[in-house]
Amino acid sequence: MKIGIDNALGVHPQALLLRAQRTEVLARNIANADTPGYKARDIDFHAVLKTQTARGNQTASMARTNDAHLNDAAAAPAETRMQYRLPMMPSLDGNTVEAQVEQAEFAQNSMQYMASLRLINGKLKGLMTAIKGE
Repeated sequence: MKIGIDNALGVHPQALLLRAQRTEVLARNIANADTPGYKARDIDFHAVLKTQTARGNQTASMARTNDAHLNDAAAAPAETRMQYRLPMMPSLDGNTVEAQVEQAEFAQNSMQYMASLRLINGKLKGLMTAIKGE
């Protein structure tokens, strides 16, 4: 049975990268809270992660061997799969950023980012223990 670092860490490295991208998007929303006409955006974390993990299973059997082949839609960066956030109370200047919502989403995303880091750290410690034979 072949054991690789990707199999050992599971979905957590992809989740960590996606959480970092979402942090940038949420920070951009907060920074533009007073910009007239700015539309708040967000990444649907669960949908994107599901697409990435499904694509990870397909890459073993399918490969793009020629530039003329069609690109997989799932291979598009998360930036292109962002959605606009619908405000509860639209503003008169067209800005859809609600600072309280963005700050709450940012805090939740930060906690989930830290949880993913802790899970990866724990798995790596377990691997090191197995390698050392302790």
